[in-house]
Amino acid sequence: MNFFRGVMGGQAAGPQPSGAETIQKLCDRVASSTLLEDRRDAVRALKSLSKKYRMEVGTQAMDHLITILQTDRSDSEIVGYALDTLYNIICNDEEEEQDENAQKQADDLGAQFTDKFIEDPEHITLLLTLLEEFDFHVRWPGVKLLTSLLKNQGVQVQGIILVSPMGVSRLMDLLADSREVIRNDGLLLLQQLTKGNAAIQKIVAFENAFERLLDIITEEGSSDGGIVVEDCLLLLLNLLKNNSSNQNFFKEGSYIQRMKPWFEVGDDNSGWSAQKVTNLHLMLQLVRVMVSPVNSPGATASCQKSMYQCGLLQQLCTILMATGVPADILTETINTVSEVIRGSQVNQDYFASVNAPSNPPRPAIVVLLMSMVNERQPFVLRCAVLYCFQCFLYKNQKGQGEIVATLLPSTIDANSISAGQLLCGGLFSADSLSNWCAAVALAHALQDNLTQKEQLLRVQLATSLGKPPVSLLQQCTNILSQGSKVQTRVGLLMLLCTWISNCPIAVTHFLHNQENVPFLTAQISENLGEDERLVQGLCALLLGICIYYNDNSLENYTKEKLKQLIEKRIGKENFVEKLGFITKHELYSRAAQKPQPVFPSPEQMLFDHEFTKLVKELEGVITKAVHKSSEEEKKEEEVKKTLEQHDNIVTQYKELIREQDAQIQELKEQVASMTSQHEQMQTTITQQLSQIQQHKDQYNILKLKLGRLSQPNNQGDSSQMNGLQTEELSQLREEVEELRKQHTLLQSQLSDKDALISSLVSNMWFVSWSVLFQGQIRGHKFCFCAAILLYECRMLKISPGYHHQISFPSFPSSLLRLLPMVQEEAKSLSDSRADMEQQLASATSTVAILQTEKTKLQTEVQESKKEQDDLLMLLADQDQKIHSLKQRLKDLGETVEDEDDLDARDQTDDEDEDDDED
Repeated sequence: MNFFRGVMGGQAAGPQPSGAETIQKLCDRVASSTLLEDRRDAVRALKSLSKKYRMEVGTQAMDHLITILQTDRSDSEIVGYALDTLYNIICNDEEEEQDENAQKQADDLGAQFTDKFIEDPEHITLLLTLLEEFDFHVRWPGVKLLTSLLKNQGVQVQGIILVSPMGVSRLMDLLADSREVIRNDGLLLLQQLTKGNAAIQKIVAFENAFERLLDIITEEGSSDGGIVVEDCLLLLLNLLKNNSSNQNFFKEGSYIQRMKPWFEVGDDNSGWSAQKVTNLHLMLQLVRVMVSPVNSPGATASCQKSMYQCGLLQQLCTILMATGVPADILTETINTVSEVIRGSQVNQDYFASVNAPSNPPRPAIVVLLMSMVNERQPFVLRCAVLYCFQCFLYKNQKGQGEIVATLLPSTIDANSISAGQLLCGGLFSADSLSNWCAAVALAHALQDNLTQKEQLLRVQLATSLGKPPVSLLQQCTNILSQGSKVQTRVGLLMLLCTWISNCPIAVTHFLHNQENVPFLTAQISENLGEDERLVQGLCALLLGICIYYNDNSLENYTKEKLKQLIEKRIGKENFVEKLGFITKHELYSRAAQKPQPVFPSPEQMLFDHEFTKLVKELEGVITKAVHKSSEEEKKEEEVKKTLEQHDNIVTQYKELIREQDAQIQELKEQVASMTSQHEQMQTTITQQLSQIQQHKDQYNILKLKLGRLSQPNNQGDSSQMNGLQTEELSQLREEVEELRKQHTLLQSQLSDKDALISSLVSNMWFVSWSVLFQGQIRGHKFCFCAAILLYECRMLKISPGYHHQISFPSFPSSLLRLLPMVQEEAKSLSDSRADMEQQLASATSTVAILQTEKTKLQTEVQESKKEQDDLLMLLADQDQKIHSLKQRLKDLGETVEDEDDLDARDQTDDEDEDDDED
């Protein structure tokens, strides 16, 4: 421990070791110590020395520190110390207050140690594995170390991470960390990771980065948020800029709609913090990335449509017309609106309808043009307004017509300021920048629009009192001849070249002024300085356009005479050389790169992007036109006339062929239609023939059944249908009659038995009362016999009528002998009666069942008759349908034979078969 006290600055005897010696001893201790605590203390000491002795620690300890990361991963404390130490020796951001040379040496040192660390790609893989640890002391220094490695050697580290399994996904997990410091440093790491690598950008985007970043921006307060919002926006710019795949994914994921709340700045625009300005500036840049002119036209148009539909364009226009917005935000908003509406007719129409909140309300275009021609406005703001006006007129013939219409005499309103008035005012003001901007803006109102070029020739300007008005075209040439500033003349020459190109009528108007051609030739032929060479080149271009688009309507300025004038006054080679000054100018190539006018200073604002396209298109054809001789011209004219004649003939034949093609196409369509109808008719006929055949079969079957039903003695189908029911009914009827007979017989037998019983009972009562009468005389035996007889009468359920108290006399022996016989006969009669009653009940039940069956059979017979009636009705309907179908087939041209003809033919065929058999 004394050793560590000496290292950490404690009091020790003897001379103190140097920094290099101390670091060497610590490295030995890290490499040789077996106890984890000793190694941990040594690494902690190296960490404390790593900032002061960066070179020594990096040179001697890096390998030992990497070994610690590999072997002691289970101890988060020592791993954290090792990562912090590596970060200190690789990072270049900690150096403060150093001169340029010292800072350069520090940067070189960081790059050197970074190269040493990434010599083995497994070191980066090891670092990515450590980032999966949730422990703060491991994850946070690991994030910072990997960020420094990416800053120093971004391409190499990106390549290693790209091929590492799940490397990017592990880093994306940092955005979901609940600890803000790790999440925020993870944003910085992903910024470095996604710089200039489209493959990693796509992987990050498809790892749901857009959703996470937009959620963080919303949680942090959108434009009012802090530095975290700025980091998120910078990462989004990395993912979307020049990456069409991610842009399409962003649009398809409906993330454009989530950008709208960013620009709801509210009515109180007084409190704009520096961070809010930065955030909103980045948000506007993000919108511009989605609709940049360098993107594919289809993708740009789709994003423009989405921005209009979700209300984002409307929100941007609200900021555009708001008060209190900082100048840089207003400028960037104008540029953003410009690219959102560029080339989109719907968006351009909406922008044309936007009014500024003034009294009276003025169109937003007029308000912006007022800023453009106002020399007191900032230069960048005026450039932004010009770009907005150019984008508004880009491929917008409707807007071009509206702008030119404000210059025409019939539409000028003296009580209001129009766009045309502002452009004319700027065109002839004393400010050269206003002259240039107005000229370029007016040229865009004429771009690729022959109608508006001709309409602008009608514009008349009142120069001063008492003098007649002059045309706008003449006024431009007058200003040119007065020798104004170079910027003004360049703007007017670009306007004139754009105006008269591809417009012979405008060329004639320009040449009609006798002073214009001499001025141009004089300008071209003079030997002027460097600043005037561009003007000479533009004058040569203007004169060349007068030659190339000349219709020879003016005798003094035909194509041939103008070429002769060039040859005598200027010289063809000199003319071509002066024409080449345009494309050789350094500002020409800068303007040709992108549509937005971006210039470092107002003096360098000389070329317009669209004009560079015109120069590129016309330079070659003008050079050829000037070099052609009169004979070649005549030959060309003859060839041209011949070609025109041939073209006329070819045109006639083309028209004839077109007519014939149209007729053939029409006939083909008719044939196709008729073929389709024919196929449909064939299908219908086939279906109808099939239906007719089915109806015929049904008709024959029904006819056969009906014929058999109509014969009463025939044992055909009708007997088969009802035979079983008729037989069952007959049998039941016979059984009922037999049962009735049995019932009648049993009734008669029962009546006879009842009569016999009655007579026997009468006799028994007579005997009983006789016995009782005698019993009173002869004794109790007779009384006993009489009692028995009375009891038997009761058993036979016969009431005696009356009885009274009697005694029991004795019976004579002759009567006693008759008593058993009478009792047996009575019992026999009683049993016979019971049997007869049971048979009668059974017969009654059978009769009831037979009656029920009879009722059911009668119902079934009625239903059978009803079905036969329905079949007869159906047969009649089928006959009617068959008749109508036959008639329809006859109408369609089919041959249909009648039923009689078919029967006759069948009968003939049967006779022929019989003859053959014979």
